Formats: sequence, structure tokens, C-alpha cells
Amino acid sequence: MVKVTFIEADGTRREVDAPEGEPLMYAARDAGVAGIVAECGGSAMCATCHCYVIEAAPGTLPEPRADEADTVEFMANEPRENSRLTCQITVTPALDGAVFEVATGR
Repeated sequence: MVKVTFIEADGTRREVDAPEGEPLMYAARDAGVAGIVAECGGSAMCATCHCYVIEAAPGTLPEPRADEADTVEFMANEPRENSRLTCQITVTPALDGAVFEVATGR
């Protein structure tokens, strides 16, 4: 298991065990992280798993694909340069210790 931290809207920090090879969204949803709704089930269409990457080792995350970037741009609440959809991040050992802030709203 890979340990990642999610910061919820109220500031609560939740350390989550994420299984390698699965989308990060599943680990957040299964752990009950507030604000991770996952309406589209991981198809990068709804932005209800939108987070900001607060801390991750350089080169840990691949660049967003075009469909993810489009969804963030048009659907996400307050898109930023560090915005990602957790459904599009596959858990790898390199993510151990990464920190994500849940974006609020839609």
C-alpha cells in the first residue's frame, strides 16, 4: 500500500492507504474523503474528484492527458496549475507521501 494524504475543505488531513495500480480516486472514495464524489466513475468527465497536488516528488505524476485537461478547464471548481483529477492518477510507489487538497464545489 502507498500512503497519501488528502486535505479536506475543513482542513482535516486524512492519511489513506492506496493500493498500487488503481486510480487514486478509488482509495479516496473508499476511505470516505469528503469532497471526492466520483460521479462518472473514473472517465474524466465530471471533475467531482478534482484535487490540487500540494506535495509530490518531481516526476511522480505524468502530465494530464487532453481529456483530463479539458475537464479540469471547463468543469472543475477553481482550476489551478496544480489541478488534477484523481481518477486519472494511477497509484505507484513513487506517490508515497504525496499530499492532495480536495477542491470544493464544482
